[in-house]
Amino acid sequence: MIPRYRLVAALLLSAASTAALAAVSDGVVRIGILNDQSGPYIDLAGPGSVEAARLAAEDFGGSVAGAKIDVVAADHQNKPDVGSTIARRWFDQEKVDAIADVPTSSVGLAVQEIARDKRRIFLISGAAVADLSGKACSPYSIQTSDDTFAFTVATAKAVVQSGQKSWFMLVADYAAGHSIEALAKTAVESVGGKVVGSVRHPQNLSDFSSFILQAQSSRANAVGLGNFGADTVNGIKAAQEFGLMRGGQKLVAFGMFISDVHSLGLNNAQGLLLAEGFYWDQNDQTREFSRRFEAKIGKKPGRQQATTYATVVHYLKAIEATKSDDPDTVMAWMRKNPMAYFGQMGPIRPDGRMMRDTYLWEVKTPAESKGPWDYYRLVRTIPAAEAFRPLAQSECPADRRR
Repeated sequence: MIPRYRLVAALLLSAASTAALAAVSDGVVRIGILNDQSGPYIDLAGPGSVEAARLAAEDFGGSVAGAKIDVVAADHQNKPDVGSTIARRWFDQEKVDAIADVPTSSVGLAVQEIARDKRRIFLISGAAVADLSGKACSPYSIQTSDDTFAFTVATAKAVVQSGQKSWFMLVADYAAGHSIEALAKTAVESVGGKVVGSVRHPQNLSDFSSFILQAQSSRANAVGLGNFGADTVNGIKAAQEFGLMRGGQKLVAFGMFISDVHSLGLNNAQGLLLAEGFYWDQNDQTREFSRRFEAKIGKKPGRQQATTYATVVHYLKAIEATKSDDPDTVMAWMRKNPMAYFGQMGPIRPDGRMMRDTYLWEVKTPAESKGPWDYYRLVRTIPAAEAFRPLAQSECPADRRR
């Protein structure tokens, strides 16, 4: 016969476990990774971001607060209507608790609206447009990605201060590209430079020749590239083909990723300036995550994949701490507690912007590189307060802040 006190203890333990499980709706924490799985941004996010989220789940042993962690994925095809349809289906029918990643800012802005209206969590680890923590902000989202302010303003100012006073802007014709164009112009002019011309190109463009010729004919000291993925790679290849750098103009890549450098090769990419908040060989934490990632994917992670990992970890920590997946409860914890980011602890502001240092890098020459993926030389650290738009300048409405 089981002693009464043991029976009572067992019943209490069972009740506590049941209560914890009940606190997580349907007994599953389901995270949707929504990104480009087949187009120009497949290397900077794609399956790599999905695997990064799964690595975060592995850190928790595959479950949190007594509930299984399930990572699902879908291809938004860089189309806001496709992304919106998936987001609604996930939230309304498939019991997805949070959506993460979402590169292509027009899709990110569409998903932000849906998540805000439905009071569901959006972890913005991919979409870059700074408006996501500005005028389009939501009390149910955090923006942890390197945003357009971070990788545009700091880079532009540094290049002007190094002597490149006149600029020509070549940007993608969508929300993030427009934002880069406006931010770069303001930054260049704020330190005594001038933008002498600009042109916008369609997404997923293969032939950049006419646009590069316009940049060359401007005779600007620096040509700023405000695009991403395959568009960045194709633009730089065209610039090399037409001898833009050999003619003395400096190429500045505002939306570049290490996957782009890898695709280009150092012969094409050497000397480029860019800002990124993550580099695989930066410190012990970045190297350890990159070792795990490479074992799964076969290549080093880029900043977006690394940021998706760190953001999903922060989300799961919130569920673990609160024993709940209630969006208000979880978001309150996430906003209150700083987020771990590869050796940094970044606070999250009331407008949802996560604050951390970023870095200005120069791409190494082939002679400087010691092996595969050894591509960056640090130019300088950009403190968080300089890297991101000040809270006092945020256009996030007061009623959407936490």
